[in-house]
Amino acid sequence: MSNNPLPEPDFGLDDIPANPPVHYAEQALLGALLLDPHRIKTIGPLGPEHFVSAGHRALFAALASLTPPAPALHAREPVWITSVLGHARPHARGLTPAYLHTLAGSCPDPAHAPAYARMVRADHARRTIRVHAELLIQAATDPSLPDPATLALRRADALASNFDDLAASFPSHPGPLPRTPPPPPPSRDAGPDVASEEQLLLSTAVAHPASLPSMRWLRPEDFTIPLHGALYRCLTTLANRGEPVDEVTVLWEAQQHGLLTASFAPQDALKLLATAAGSPEHWGEQILRRSLLHHAHTTGLHIQAYAQDPANSPHQVITGSRRALADLTAVRVRWQHATGQPTAAGPRTRPAPASRAGPPTTRANAPTASTRSSR
Repeated sequence: MSNNPLPEPDFGLDDIPANPPVHYAEQALLGALLLDPHRIKTIGPLGPEHFVSAGHRALFAALASLTPPAPALHAREPVWITSVLGHARPHARGLTPAYLHTLAGSCPDPAHAPAYARMVRADHARRTIRVHAELLIQAATDPSLPDPATLALRRADALASNFDDLAASFPSHPGPLPRTPPPPPPSRDAGPDVASEEQLLLSTAVAHPASLPSMRWLRPEDFTIPLHGALYRCLTTLANRGEPVDEVTVLWEAQQHGLLTASFAPQDALKLLATAAGSPEHWGEQILRRSLLHHAHTTGLHIQAYAQDPANSPHQVITGSRRALADLTAVRVRWQHATGQPTAAGPRTRPAPASRAGPPTTRANAPTASTRSSR
């Protein structure tokens, strides 16, 4: 057997990825402004940051800052191209006179400069939304962050603000929804810590059922483990009907909901509901926080998918993304109600309330009605 490593495959021209359409729109726009510099007055709001290429950004900055020559001089001598190149080259060393002539030849018609500018703005809008979505995903999934829920909501606010800024630049049109199918929701971590906290919520709520009416901000779908969410629905159903809540009544209700199976027998249910610790509100907040981050992650993935699809117009991306944010907002309102945060959108202006965990409570020292109402 030979010990000689296999040769590396050659990198050919076919391996170079094709330029996206916006590359040619940028070239056509810059070519139009090189051929007819006075066209810059017709292209609307545009800045160097709208361009993908660093060289194109430097060229547009030069085109926008320099005073065009007189039309007669421009038609007779290449003073405009020379001036633009001299101004842009310190910021993009790879620029050459030949490339500027290539740009001029890439413009089908200088009169179409406003259309080329709209293409550049549209692609920049899509890239900006994608970056905001990636920041939202990072905030929702980075375990090293000290307060991921607060950061995720701030990222969501930044997205919403970005949509408001962009909406005025891209008028609506028929067929506003994105054609991109949203990706499936990400899987949720159902590790031992998650299961333990959800079990503690159930057992502690059984021990202190008087807390359930004040915990309407928590819903069964917030639970990571579906069985735990279904058991919580049994608890809230009993409480809403004004019936007694204890291990046996919850077991009976679980039977009525078809939750008892060979893998989850009555003894398993009684054992799960037997050990109480802390307060229901504390464990409920942990569950709702995970649900909030899961919805933020899902929202970010949806918006990212819409923005990555070049077939979607900016208006379609904005419309679909706002719908995705609305799902996150519904969970956000419940989170703010649970934690006592301001309900208005925007970064929080006061620190988060202290944790409600405290020392473990028992049936003997359960919170009184007056202390619960003060919460």
